[in-house]
Amino acid sequence: MKIALGLGCDRGTPAATVARAIAEALAACGCTPTDVRAVASIDLKADEAGLAEVAAQSGWAIRYFPAAELAAVDVPNPSETVRKYTGTPSVSEAAALLAAGADKHHLVIEKYKLRGPDGRNATVSIARMPQ
Repeated sequence: MKIALGLGCDRGTPAATVARAIAEALAACGCTPTDVRAVASIDLKADEAGLAEVAAQSGWAIRYFPAAELAAVDVPNPSETVRKYTGTPSVSEAAALLAAGADKHHLVIEKYKLRGPDGRNATVSIARMPQ
């Protein structure tokens, strides 16, 4: 299956927490890192070292979308808390869908959240790319 990852995280989330969230989300839908064809997040996270490190280790390029573009995507789990801090009600779900070129019916993992041992949160959404 060809998939796209949408990633979100707290400011300063370590690569280990991001990597664990991705691994657990992939396992939950029976996918592997080799199934990943696209990775995306919000442009506010373009300087997040943890995201960059995981992407580099995996050989992935991350595409960063502006909040307005993410906010225009219909998602199953919008969050007013996320909107308050980012300007969009969804980062990971919307980013996965935009990167996949798909609609919300293509989400195989809607919003997988992991709080790492460091207390930081990472969120992963996975969308199946239309064939």
